[in-house]
Amino acid sequence: MPIDFDSMIYLDAEDLAEGGIGEAYRLLMPELAHYVPTPAPIEEFIDDEIPRYAIRALGQEFVIYSPDTPEDSNSWATAAYVLFKIVNDQLATSGIRFYAYSSGNDLGGMFLSPEAVEESRESLWADQLPYIPTLQAPWYGQRDSGQET
Repeated sequence: MPIDFDSMIYLDAEDLAEGGIGEAYRLLMPELAHYVPTPAPIEEFIDDEIPRYAIRALGQEFVIYSPDTPEDSNSWATAAYVLFKIVNDQLATSGIRFYAYSSGNDLGGMFLSPEAVEESRESLWADQLPYIPTLQAPWYGQRDSGQET
């Protein structure tokens, strides 16, 4: 099997959305440092009074939730998208990407080559395939790449 599931970093989208992006980023930073000489710092802004949770990284601010967030938005999906975007923006020239596996409370991430992802299509079920999270409902990237369900 081209994917070593022992190398998966468990993330849990609910934990990410509840103020856990910084901790998850610190957890995966040693592996990221294999591909990026100096991983970018991130800042978390959590205000439980408002409530508001935002991340600042790579010159951008990403709001996970705030009073202005539309009621039908999905903070779990937004948090996963933000973490994967921050990591993958840094990997842009490396030939490796940080792929998601599963979703929700079972969300995990793996550093993989595009070749490993392509090879996995022959050995994994469609809903098990690694993907890069998006903000496009309803699947948020998990089934957006033409995979059969």
